[in-house]
Amino acid sequence: MSDCCSAPGLMPFESALDNLLSQVSPITDTIWVPIEESLHYVVASNILSPINVPGHDNSAMDGYAFSHQSLLSSKTLLLVGKSMAGSPYKGECHVGECIRIMTGGKMPDDCDSVEMQENVSVVESSGTINNQITFLQNNKLGSHVRREGEDIKQDQVVLMKGHRITAVDVGVLASLGIEKICVFRKLRVALIATGDELKLPGQPLKSGDIYESNSFVLSSLLTKLHVEIIDFGIIRDDFVAIKNAFALADEQADAVVSSGGVSVGDADFTKDVLDEMGEIAFWKIAMKPGKPFAFGKLPSSVFFGLPGNPVSALVTFHQLALIALTKMQNANALKRTRICVKSSDNLRKSPGRMDFQRGVFTTDEQGEPCVKTTGAQGSGILSSLANANCFIILPALQGNVEAGDKVLIELFDHFLS
Repeated sequence: MSDCCSAPGLMPFESALDNLLSQVSPITDTIWVPIEESLHYVVASNILSPINVPGHDNSAMDGYAFSHQSLLSSKTLLLVGKSMAGSPYKGECHVGECIRIMTGGKMPDDCDSVEMQENVSVVESSGTINNQITFLQNNKLGSHVRREGEDIKQDQVVLMKGHRITAVDVGVLASLGIEKICVFRKLRVALIATGDELKLPGQPLKSGDIYESNSFVLSSLLTKLHVEIIDFGIIRDDFVAIKNAFALADEQADAVVSSGGVSVGDADFTKDVLDEMGEIAFWKIAMKPGKPFAFGKLPSSVFFGLPGNPVSALVTFHQLALIALTKMQNANALKRTRICVKSSDNLRKSPGRMDFQRGVFTTDEQGEPCVKTTGAQGSGILSSLANANCFIILPALQGNVEAGDKVLIELFDHFLS
């Protein structure tokens, strides 16, 4: 039996995603930001290292630096000085001599190797030099030495265009002495929720009312995406009100994301507004949850019309809109982890639409990876997502799944976890 919602004319999920990506363009506006404010911005041009890292050969151990040639004739060397991090030895270290060196200390030009302090014996003389240092084991040429530029070489590409700055990246930039970087400006995204029945948390519910949750979830996801959010709140089910909201959003934003009003009900005006104001590229996708998803263009922006049901809105945003918004940021494409594992449960599935069921990736009693369903998969059951850590992706032509069958899962990325 086919899915009752899989009517002819639904666009396959893969085609919808390809179509969507082909019609969105990356922003080009750039700004300069201090590195301490650069977290999550997208790099606008390759960043090259202005220096070598390390900037000089230095010791990886607390110990003694020497010329390896010295040990060919004697295992006992004369201590002639010391090199500390930030306070290098400025004299010469001849054959038969060594210096005390600490981790990070600059290697003298005459030295090529280091032995850790645990592997020597010291016969002290008066003062801090002229001690006799006996090496207790064979030492390889170049041992325990960090070479100049072995981490990062001068003019090496450190971060490429399209890379999203991480906390570690900020540290790397600081270690290179880079103060500011060129990044793409934040993408501006307008959020619109429609529905007479929607109320904000804290407001009393009348008969037939529900609390609006989509904008809270979407705003949280967009915060992780590091965009500028323009929240238009809840717009009543009125053609003029919705049109005015979309017109203002189009003036202010690069992308407009709405939830609700793209179905076929008598009060679902969003699609009508979009038909009048812009151009709908497609509407209705062969995916579950989330069939009534609209995408298209307004005069100055693109829009993503999400279904009103919470799970449908979140899944379509995550699987479609989020990928497109990432491209619009000029960022590298999102990479998600998909693997095949055994299903621990029987899964109900009618052929017709690609299904994104919610599951828990875990291991069974034998330690084998498997996935369990979170239970009821209705498009209004937000707890099915809250209790999950992956999607169970069932192809459009797939029917029911028996326990023990292999299924494809997609692990939740940082947006959902």
